[in-house]
Amino acid sequence: MILFRHLVIPRVKLCRQGSFPYSCLAGTRTLELKDSGRSLKKKLFDLLNQGDLEKALVEIGRLPPRQIINPLLSFLQSGNEKLKWGAVKAMGVVVSQLADRDLEAARVIMRRLMWSLNDESGGIGWGSPEAMGEILATHRGLAHEYAHILLSYAREDGNYLEHEGLQRGLLWGIGRLSEKRPELVRGAAASLLPYLASQDGAIRGLSARIMGLLQIKEAQLELRKLTGDESELFILLEDNLTLLRVKDLAEEALRAIG
Repeated sequence: MILFRHLVIPRVKLCRQGSFPYSCLAGTRTLELKDSGRSLKKKLFDLLNQGDLEKALVEIGRLPPRQIINPLLSFLQSGNEKLKWGAVKAMGVVVSQLADRDLEAARVIMRRLMWSLNDESGGIGWGSPEAMGEILATHRGLAHEYAHILLSYAREDGNYLEHEGLQRGLLWGIGRLSEKRPELVRGAAASLLPYLASQDGAIRGLSARIMGLLQIKEAQLELRKLTGDESELFILLEDNLTLLRVKDLAEEALRAIG
């Protein structure tokens, strides 16, 4: 004889969405997660717009990296320059911290940035070259793995970026890497020289800065041609957006080369 014990089955209130019932508890949990995500995105937005980037980066460094990556990736594409550049700097902080704990997770983020620059992604990849450059400037291990990929976007025989807007971001990113790890960039100087003759003033200025950081003597002739270039560009230097002329960057590069 089989004896059946009385089973106490907890009653779960069912909610209804259309004709499909579902657990109200599960639905509530989903809404809580969405609210938490929105709240975190709003917190990041406020931090990056407050005007004190250094303080904002300290606060962002205390937040859970995996939860703030997606908001930061979305901010990279913002037309708000303060928000976009703040996100670039924050990506360096967050991905570097993540790499120290879980290198493979950081690699996944690098691959996401690379995918956004792929034609097959369906997007344009605004902000991705800048974020890549900042991350590689911040984390030595990732720099040694991915510097050659960042540099390949500048080569016509590589993963060449044709859009001038992306080229500006790329040259800023390469310049940032050149500041911290010039030995990883110097061998690619030949592929960067043609940008000194670009039709775009910002591209000329950013490439001039790279030549100075790397002390490329072969660039001196083209740099001298740019000493009369009055074109202006905004560039993030030491966490501040600064308005400079191409001629100023060319003259500084020539002084660095000697």
